Amino acid sequence: MKNRIVRAVAGTFILISLVLAIKVNVNWLWFTAFVGANLLQSAFTKWCLMDKILGKLGVKD
Repeated sequence: MKNRIVRAVAGTFILISLVLAIKVNVNWLWFTAFVGANLLQSAFTKWCLMDKILGKLGVKD
């Protein structure tokens, strides 16, 4: 369950930042890059801040 929520939040952040980059300012793409970099580092380190936050909120695996 936690994995699906993490992916949904990351996907939502990416889509929102893309819309903001098109409608507001292209610098919102930095947020997209930040989310992508965090996804990439979590693939290698198996550590994800959103996973930790969800765990503290009581969401089960």
